[in-house]
Amino acid sequence: MRLFAASIATETNTFSPIPTGYSNFRDSFAAGPGEHPDEPRLCTAPLYVARRRAKEEGFTLIEGSCFWAEPSGSVVRRDYEMMRDRILAELKAAMPVDSVLMGFHGAMAAEGYDDVEGDMLERIRAIVGPDVIIGCEYDPHCHLTEKRVRLQTVGVLFKEYPHVDFLERGEEVVDIVLRTLRGQIKPVVSLYDPRMYDFYPTTTEPMRSFVDRIKAMEGKNGILSVSIGHGFSHADVPEMGSRVLVYTDGRKADGDRLAKELADELVAKRGQWCPPTLEFDDALQQALSLNAGTAIIAEPSDNAGGGATSDNTFSLRALREKGVTNVAIAPMWDPVSVQFCFAAGVGAKIPLRIGGKASAGSGDPVDAQAEVIALCEDTWQHFGAAKVPLGDTACVRLDGVDVILISKRTQALGDELFTHLGLDPGAYRLLMLKSAQHFAGGFGKYARLILRGETGGCCPQDPNRHPYTRVNRPLWPLDPLPEGRLLI
Repeated sequence: MRLFAASIATETNTFSPIPTGYSNFRDSFAAGPGEHPDEPRLCTAPLYVARRRAKEEGFTLIEGSCFWAEPSGSVVRRDYEMMRDRILAELKAAMPVDSVLMGFHGAMAAEGYDDVEGDMLERIRAIVGPDVIIGCEYDPHCHLTEKRVRLQTVGVLFKEYPHVDFLERGEEVVDIVLRTLRGQIKPVVSLYDPRMYDFYPTTTEPMRSFVDRIKAMEGKNGILSVSIGHGFSHADVPEMGSRVLVYTDGRKADGDRLAKELADELVAKRGQWCPPTLEFDDALQQALSLNAGTAIIAEPSDNAGGGATSDNTFSLRALREKGVTNVAIAPMWDPVSVQFCFAAGVGAKIPLRIGGKASAGSGDPVDAQAEVIALCEDTWQHFGAAKVPLGDTACVRLDGVDVILISKRTQALGDELFTHLGLDPGAYRLLMLKSAQHFAGGFGKYARLILRGETGGCCPQDPNRHPYTRVNRPLWPLDPLPEGRLLI
């Protein structure tokens, strides 16, 4: 057997002020054929897993290029087409192949391409023909478009949010592809659209039990795979929204029935899957009322993982104005300030202009006399089994508020964000973390209370705050709930 594997992925926030060009991919992750390191990355798990399986089982794997960029705005057209055509040329050179494995995010959009993954799969299918097995892995914050689902043989989404299971799901898609190639199973797809969008963290109820129940279904009664597409609300594209994807071993009617049942449950509990995002003053009051332990207030609206700038200064200003101390804000993307801190050194007190640099939505910069508390070169943080670079990092203290500054834009994921600087996250009264949910994987163990607060940025939790013009309507909660529909 001959398998080809490659990856092209980012999460596109069409409301983000940050343009996405090839330099963003090069700075985040870009690997040519055979250059992928021997450790997993978020959207390259199919290649990573297939590399190991090929050695163990004796099939041939041809590795293509892999590209990933930190979420931001629409990808520049020429750069998307360059990366696309590079992968397609590598596939043509590898022909004939029995299967293609693709690592996608699923919410990537480029200038002129609302559905990058659909475009990729259409061109892949034109090269390999109708009978070659195509297996894809996606982030659940994807757009499960009809086009891509019809073109692929099987698609598997991460089940967990935070996405600590991306490697397990990579194992799953590779396993289904190999079993299909060996004639052991025949995947048949069902795709249901409940005509809604919601937010589904899996660390809390009711989503925790829902996901556990889905996992228990797989491997029984002909059910091969069940995925919940959460959707990505920060994208103004036609097929934004939640969807349910089911693969059965030749049992189409059973798959259709299960997809509708699960979608009906999403609808029945709409608005209840996640605790509400509070106005900042309300969240702060609740956090400060905690008598002991550490409270966390997440800042989802300034979440770099959703395409935000991560240099909004609202929370920093508010905390200083209210005289709150023993609090840390992390991470603030400000490579200029990091450079100044390294030049001054630990212990220095310097005039610093913090944040507020990337766009009008970042707020005004904060000018203050800052004490440099800690410095660390070329740091990283864990995200499940992967390591995410932070670049050079610095911690500065302003009137009892510690701010962790990073030079590579990303969200709060692992506690190495603090520990590499010699800081203990659990020693703070309050952590302000610029993230929507992924922080829970690395920081949940420190928290006695977790809240989400509105602080400004281009990733509001309420989709009604976005000025959509292209999303297919009606769609709840933008509109009264319409009737759901089986798409495939």
